[in-house]
Amino acid sequence: LGRIPDGGGHRTLGRQAGRVTRSSVGFDYVHSAVDDHSRLAYSEIHPDEKVATCAGFLARAAAFFQAQGITRIERVLTDNAWAYRKGLAWKNVLADLGATGKLTRAYRPQTNGKVERFNRTLLDEWAYIRPYTSNTERTAALTDFLHTYNHHRCHTALDGHPPITRVNNPAGQY
Repeated sequence: LGRIPDGGGHRTLGRQAGRVTRSSVGFDYVHSAVDDHSRLAYSEIHPDEKVATCAGFLARAAAFFQAQGITRIERVLTDNAWAYRKGLAWKNVLADLGATGKLTRAYRPQTNGKVERFNRTLLDEWAYIRPYTSNTERTAALTDFLHTYNHHRCHTALDGHPPITRVNNPAGQY
């Protein structure tokens, strides 16, 4: 996602005024993980897609899922980015988790459909739901979106239930 300059971008200021403020503000990269069975989602925003960043994200995502009651990760399906194909730190985290890595087929986003659908929902219901006046404001709103998505938002694929209902023994609910 393009970073939002302080004071807002073109969505807040209008197309012409927004052009002046956007000079090389850069991009944010939203890293997301979605559990295949429950559709429980975890996301973080980072300034890059380097191997160390991706590996750290995977370790934190695994800890999040562990805290929610998802204790075992068998496989991690990713796109074909260099960090996932060749990164040693990424492979080390996979080994620590006891998981295997699987890559999508080239030019077949359908293979990674659950996270692709989550990304679309993320854009529609968080990133572009309203004009933000700063990048910090948009970043702060991610936590509330994820809570709503995981605990309150009904999913058609889950018979109208939120993802947390598909987790066996969610943390703190016995």
